[in-house]
Amino acid sequence: MVRRLNFKTRDEWLEKRQSFIGGSDVSSIIGVNPYMTNQELWEIKTGRRKQADISDKPYVKYGIDAEPIIRKLFQLNHPEYKVSYASHNIWLNDKYPFAHASLDGWIVEKETKQKGILEIKTTNIVQSMQKEKWGTSKEPSLPSNYYCQCLWYLLVTEFDFVKLMALLRYDNDYSAIREYTIRKEEVEKDIEYLRDAAIKFADQVQNDIRPGLILPSI
Repeated sequence: MVRRLNFKTRDEWLEKRQSFIGGSDVSSIIGVNPYMTNQELWEIKTGRRKQADISDKPYVKYGIDAEPIIRKLFQLNHPEYKVSYASHNIWLNDKYPFAHASLDGWIVEKETKQKGILEIKTTNIVQSMQKEKWGTSKEPSLPSNYYCQCLWYLLVTEFDFVKLMALLRYDNDYSAIREYTIRKEEVEKDIEYLRDAAIKFADQVQNDIRPGLILPSI
């Protein structure tokens, strides 16, 4: 059974998230998160390391402030969807008791009634490596950690698709909006790979077994 919980405060929401593997965690498990290794994540989940508080970072504050504006823009651009959102939400799935999803929105396609996830990203692109990860307007790509996050949300919610809307800020000179669609039936094998890796990692957390280090490829 899939269910959604809503919390009154951010602190309650953050405390609940700590006991689960979330969308921003899962890329670390397979070694494609540029900001955290699988061993660092394991240390956090086993209480050996504190989760870094980045809530006061300017880019985090910008993303929080921009999110409702981008969500409204998505609604304006896509009247074919019904868009819903509740702050401090957590989605759980009884099949995967170690997993949770916190969504920027959930959508229903009015004609087909298919259910989807709305994921919103804001990022400052200041390095050539970042530009490569996002590709170009003609040949767009999606950073691996964000792709994994989308797959994770599909796993937990069992929804049909993800619509990702990204605001890319290039050296503060100009901004661009990109949209990506990921349909569940097209990425089933990737979801299964991520699921199996997460099951193994959750077992390592439960039994206090340190995983071998997996480093991102250069």
